[in-house]
Amino acid sequence: MKPVRILFDQGTPAPLRRYLVNHEVKTTVEMGWSRLTNGQLLDAAEDTFDLLITTDQQLRQQQNLAGLKLAIVVLPTTSWPRLEPNHTTILSTIESITSGQYVELQL
Repeated sequence: MKPVRILFDQGTPAPLRRYLVNHEVKTTVEMGWSRLTNGQLLDAAEDTFDLLITTDQQLRQQQNLAGLKLAIVVLPTTSWPRLEPNHTTILSTIESITSGQYVELQL
């Protein structure tokens, strides 16, 4: 499987990164994008990343996602203790998601 270029939005728990060693992971802070609005972030990420992982439950309602190549995975919480037991589900979603797909995980 080819590595996925992943961007963690601000609420995405950093410890998830250790399960994604076969992928290229950056955070919005590392990219200098922490002050961008959601629309600006999507535009910037579209050029550099394959996938955005976010905890923003309202993203689909707030932004027009039509035509994006960027895949988006929405986690149900920012709480790593609640997400960690589901890391295999998160990883399989990341590895099976296709360009432009939007997935809200219910863990």
